[in-house]
Parts: sequence; structure tokens; C-alpha cells
Amino acid sequence: MTDTTAAAPIPASAPDSTSAPSRRAPHPVLVQLGQLYPALFGATVQPLKRGIFQDLLAAHGEVLDKAQLKVAMAIHTRSTRYLQAVASGAARHDLQGNAVETMAPEHVLHAVLEVFKRRKPRPGETVEQQQQRLQRRIAQIFADSGLTREALLERANIKEPTALATLTTALDYAAEQDARAEAVQRAFAASGAASPAAFAQMYGMHPKAVERQLARATQLQALRSA
Repeated sequence: MTDTTAAAPIPASAPDSTSAPSRRAPHPVLVQLGQLYPALFGATVQPLKRGIFQDLLAAHGEVLDKAQLKVAMAIHTRSTRYLQAVASGAARHDLQGNAVETMAPEHVLHAVLEVFKRRKPRPGETVEQQQQRLQRRIAQIFADSGLTREALLERANIKEPTALATLTTALDYAAEQDARAEAVQRAFAASGAASPAAFAQMYGMHPKAVERQLARATQLQALRSA
């Protein structure tokens, strides 16, 4: 069957078990799962390993109805709180609560896009500022992924026009940040500074920011030579 734990684009009308104020009673199978695995399905949730549906059936097939489990897992993995867990970039977990699989960057990306679509701006934040925050988050996902722009676009496979426009704008922003990182790397090499901290002091920059830019420039060089 289709993996219900993979983060994929979700229709605007998709059910959300955490939405208010018309919150429905939780699905009875989700209540069962919360009792069996409180660290995964309880007050807090963790991203689930792919194939967890089959694992649940193997462990509790005598008490969990297959059809109802499928419905419950769809509700759970489309809920805002589950998508927030995926959007955090946390690893996928097995039934024992062990982190067993790194979250794919495209799954993080899909979850981030959906969470931002569902959320209103923060208090005092304009829609434009919210979009800028989303842009920065996507740029960080891209940097952390170690992928090229083309590879991330291919893996994300986003077709919805608004989401695709958001992604491409964010990647354009990321390209600007990468150009700055490489400029800092060139300036650092030419400066003769003994360390990134010394270079930062010379130019009134934050040492941590310089370290991040130098690390990103090195990562970009590795990507080009791969």
C-alpha cells in the first residue's frame, strides 16, 4: 500500500485532527495508538518510519482493524502537529521510539509549505514578513540538504503553481546568500586573517555568521566537484 508516513502535498481540504474550534473527537484507533505508543502518538508526536503501517499490523493485527488503521494513519499524518514534527527535520522513528531514518529534505519541504499555508502570521507579523520567514526556512532546508537546486526541485516534484513559485523564489534567495558566502570565502582567503574569528573582527562581522558562510562556501565547492 502507499506509504502514509511520507510527507506529500496535501489538499487544502485535507482533514486536520488538531484544528479548532470545531475539533472532532479523535479517531478511536488513534486513541488506541496513543495508549500503546504515547511517545509517538500521545501528547507529543514523532515522525514515523516508512512502513510503520505494516509494523503496526504485525504487532497488533489481532486488535487493530486494517481498514480503520489506514484511516487513522491518514488523519494522523495529515494533522498539523504531525506535519510540524516533520517540518522540524527530526528523524523518523520506529515503534520502539528509536530514530532509524533521516528525514528526506523533500519531505521536510512539503511539510513546511503545508504548515505555513495553514498558519496565520504571528502576532504583529504581516503576510509579507511571514512569506520572508518561509523563504528563509526553505533556504535553510536547501542548504542542509547538500543537494543542487536542480536535484531538490526534481525530488520535491511540486506541481501546484503557488507552492512552486514560493519554492523558486526561496531558491533564488538562497542563491543570493550562497553568492555572499563565496564572496566572504574569497575575502577571507585574501585577508591573511589567522582565523574566521579574526577576520570577523577585522570587518565588524559576527564570528558565527562568518563560520556558517565559510562552511557553506566549502559545501558548494564540494557539490560542484562531485
